[in-house]
Amino acid sequence: MTSAPHQSITSPAVTADEQPRYSLRLRLRPKALTTGCVDGAWWPRSRDLAAELPALLAVLAVRLGEIPRVSYNLTEWDSAPRQIAVAGVRVRLNGFWSRPPSTVDVVAGDRRRLTLLLVPPDTEPSAAHHCMMRAAQRENADTVEVLLHGDLAGKSTVDGVVAGSNCIPEQTFQGVR
Repeated sequence: MTSAPHQSITSPAVTADEQPRYSLRLRLRPKALTTGCVDGAWWPRSRDLAAELPALLAVLAVRLGEIPRVSYNLTEWDSAPRQIAVAGVRVRLNGFWSRPPSTVDVVAGDRRRLTLLLVPPDTEPSAAHHCMMRAAQRENADTVEVLLHGDLAGKSTVDGVVAGSNCIPEQTFQGVR
């Protein structure tokens, strides 16, 4: 079953030009052919998609170029406008009830797509860091549920040494190559 995009009653476009006053909590897999459910993880500070996206899209534009579309699960966010403008580019926000929970798809103009694990904003910092590190491993093929809720029945593909890193979550951004 599929669902139609969520129709928002807010204004058609929101301009988001202000730069955040904090570091972006993002971890990406190295740029290479990968398998698995996600291409990295993002730990936003709130459930306000329009406020959180500009910093994320600015960083991801280095890897993807222009990003005209973001798809998300409606249950994960407060209400969002249908579009925002980021660095002069209109970004269409498509909210769906049927989108996989705890993920955000960022779609480039050439249709390349990054699927990011969405770590809930209220997650305890060490647990969030652990999820982000696991999601960014090149060979990781864990499901979203395993990434968010730990090693279920020994099915995790992540080496435990990486999970024991003493790096704090704000310092986990892996540079875009």
